[in-house]
Amino acid sequence: MPARSTPARFAPGRFTPGREVLYRNIDGSRLASVRPCRVVSDDDRGLLLWLARGSAVVIEVAEDGRGIRDMPFAEWTGLRTKIVADTWQGAGLLKFIPPDADHSIWLFRDDAGTFTGWYVNLEERAIRWDDGDVAGVDVIDQDLDVVVAPDRTWKWKDEDEFTERLAFPDHYWVRDAALVRAEGLRVIKAIEAGDFPFDGTWTTYQPDPSWPVPPSLPSGWDRAAAPRP
Repeated sequence: MPARSTPARFAPGRFTPGREVLYRNIDGSRLASVRPCRVVSDDDRGLLLWLARGSAVVIEVAEDGRGIRDMPFAEWTGLRTKIVADTWQGAGLLKFIPPDADHSIWLFRDDAGTFTGWYVNLEERAIRWDDGDVAGVDVIDQDLDVVVAPDRTWKWKDEDEFTERLAFPDHYWVRDAALVRAEGLRVIKAIEAGDFPFDGTWTTYQPDPSWPVPPSLPSGWDRAAAPRP
């Protein structure tokens, strides 16, 4: 992958609404994906981001172009990888990152902008960073997820993938499967109770029409991963 830049660091605080913030997924020490989002709000409830359809993104793939989900994990661990440019093809979506939580909650919609459900992405909690001209949050995706329908019925997702990868502790970035499941169960209680944000908040959200769709990533998108406590 490209050499990572080392710009001056700024103390990460709350992000200003409208600012572009990079949502970066780190797999262990490797950059797995980068998605440029727009800050909707950043307050005591957490950070709310908008990812627009057509946004320029980057993803990690094997040198032959296959992605991590195109092969058994045992094969992936032995391959050289590279970062390639891509485009967010899905409909625009909201990503909500609660404070001090090991998950984010995505609000999906169809092409007409109608809410279609929540997606609980279990991930090691977001670490903010701010380099001045570019800022972001770094997460470690823990693969196991919870899919939630508009009526709040839910199901686990990617359990087979999660179990498969746990068999390779020297390569897999998830260290404690029990903690991941416990986080999912904690969120499921909130889902079943209809607690925020599963109470309908933001399900009719419409982005600011003046926000441009990012045609490329800003310089500094490939900076080193933010240190974790």
